[in-house]
Amino acid sequence: MGKIIAIANQKGGVGKTTTAFNLGACLAADTKKRVLLVDADPQANATSGLGVDSKEAPASIYECLVDSLPGADAVVPSSIDGLDLICSNINLVGAEVELMGMRDRERVLSRVLEPMREKYDYILIDCSPSLGIITVNALTAADSVIIPVQSEYFALEGISQLLNTIRIIKSRLRPALEIEGFLLTMYDARLRLANQIFEELKGHFGDMVFTTVIPRNIKLSESPSHGLPVILYDPESRGAIAYNQLARELIARNRHK
Repeated sequence: MGKIIAIANQKGGVGKTTTAFNLGACLAADTKKRVLLVDADPQANATSGLGVDSKEAPASIYECLVDSLPGADAVVPSSIDGLDLICSNINLVGAEVELMGMRDRERVLSRVLEPMREKYDYILIDCSPSLGIITVNALTAADSVIIPVQSEYFALEGISQLLNTIRIIKSRLRPALEIEGFLLTMYDARLRLANQIFEELKGHFGDMVFTTVIPRNIKLSESPSHGLPVILYDPESRGAIAYNQLARELIARNRHK
């Protein structure tokens, strides 16, 4: 049975999408896991970052949510063996409104993904930078959530709101939901502020903070424009090495549990 992990933070620009498709790529390429990436962000950056044209895909997550299309009918392969994608497009903006009228609307994505657990080791959901109904769907479908945190001054701003949302979902919709871990992104070890934020995170959340940190790295920024995860774009880069380490740490954590 595959594990479903949402990658969420309502604060934009913290590395959610970068983490979603690069972690998925490393899990598939480096550790040979079967991975499905679900792009649940209308910006569709995870889709384009893997070099997939959403216009050429047979369907998107929008049709799965709104038209009850089986998730398997929307899956497209990526350029990495073992990594599949359910893409997104701008139509997903309208799904927020269309889902509001549905019965049990918070569990629509869960019903899409549950039948797919047997085929994959990990299902990663790239959430949009909001706490709207689609993000609530993602958290309700997930077993756990990875929370990327940018190593900058306002890094911890808004985390309390996300944690409160997670508490509400645990109490009302998904009691088994756990925090997989906090992931420090855009980390520059030369900056005292970055080290302070890491220590502050560790002080607040202890072992829930991943040991792996994701550095600021130009290759991580460049690779999406080439439609490639960083492990294919430049496997020797610091960004690729960091996401490989994160993939191994994630697997080790789950093996330990």
